[in-house]
Amino acid sequence: MRAIRSYLFQAIMILSIPPFVTCAILFWPFPYSVRWTVIKQWARFQMRLLGWLCGLHYEVEGAEQLPKPPYIILAKHQSTWETLAFQLIFPPSVWVAKRELLWVPWFGWGLAMTDPIMIDRSAGQRAADQIVERGGKRLRQGRCVTIFPEGTRVSAGTRRKYGLGGAMLAAESGFPVIPVAHNAGSYWGRRSNIIQPGVIRVVIGPAIETGGLSAEQIRERTENWIETRMMELEHRNEWAELVRGRHPGKS
Repeated sequence: MRAIRSYLFQAIMILSIPPFVTCAILFWPFPYSVRWTVIKQWARFQMRLLGWLCGLHYEVEGAEQLPKPPYIILAKHQSTWETLAFQLIFPPSVWVAKRELLWVPWFGWGLAMTDPIMIDRSAGQRAADQIVERGGKRLRQGRCVTIFPEGTRVSAGTRRKYGLGGAMLAAESGFPVIPVAHNAGSYWGRRSNIIQPGVIRVVIGPAIETGGLSAEQIRERTENWIETRMMELEHRNEWAELVRGRHPGKS
């Protein structure tokens, strides 16, 4: 039954993209804030469907300490889940993403409406320079910038080297960094089509003031905070799994 619900959710998610984007394109001439509000409704629908159909919910810790926008969000990337949920958790934000996503029919058109920062991940330093240049412009326009510093989704319990692009943007622009940890990968893994029921925990850290810090110092502080929180989250998840194993009636 869990597999059926998971596949049904993903089928609805994919099939809903063309009609929604077709309607959303009508708002293309409107200001960014309007386009963002419209596009966000698709994410809201998916999150509600995810809870109703798959029993997957979430709770957020630390949202009360978010500073006034704009700021730079540097977050763990484990799942498709956070690309949906972050649209509801944080203020209007532009995303740093690989440029190939714009070529995906319908989905790429909807993504383009959010004015993302599209990069060629294989370009190395040039990609980092694009993040700094374009990200700085978005921040000065009052928009937050969301970056996954590991560059791609990682499996629960693992980590990749954090890229320097987001930290360079913070060092050059002087805007604060908001580190974010979550355990979405424990419920909806990067290579899994089966969505587990439960409650994803999102932990928002205190703002890292970047004035006077080098990009390397910003990256180190961000990575240390996120990965420390990840160990706590994943340890709690392992304990919950152990409890469920001892009490098979709980799910």
